[in-house]
Amino acid sequence: MHTPLRSSLLPLLSALVLLLFAMPAQARVPKGDLYLGYSRLGENAFYPNTEGLNGLEGAAHLKIGRFLGVEGDVSHYGYGASDSAPHTTTYLFGPRVTFSALHFHVFAHALLGGESSSSADISEDAFAYALGGGVEIPLLPFFAWRINGDYIDAPSLSTQNPTKARASTGLVFRF
Repeated sequence: MHTPLRSSLLPLLSALVLLLFAMPAQARVPKGDLYLGYSRLGENAFYPNTEGLNGLEGAAHLKIGRFLGVEGDVSHYGYGASDSAPHTTTYLFGPRVTFSALHFHVFAHALLGGESSSSADISEDAFAYALGGGVEIPLLPFFAWRINGDYIDAPSLSTQNPTKARASTGLVFRF
């Protein structure tokens, strides 16, 4: 089933692939990181009468310049929630700026994409975005621990008294 939101992601993904192939040959060995961790979505973030939802978040970041990179982020929320609570998935892409000092990485990102929810009462897709950042604390040569926070929203989904925030923490593999 094709929705306008899902079909609008194809040009974005195509542009990211073209950007990677347009890089000079010596820069084609990608540098970046992979992240997997726990994430918590704020109360009523997308739908009314929804407590904060527990979830998993995964992200991939590829550097395309000294400070600039592209990031893809997928999160799923609703683990441990009742069947009446919406199980929400977000898929977001966009630029990320990272500064490094003493092996610590501090970053900020602006991500655009979509939100898809389903429950007994809801089955809906919507445009979504997240603005935020975080810090990665080194653990071992290729591993770090990430703590980050985002303002996250799907403007077409209105709720009363929303907490449009997500907080995440987890393991990063740097390459």
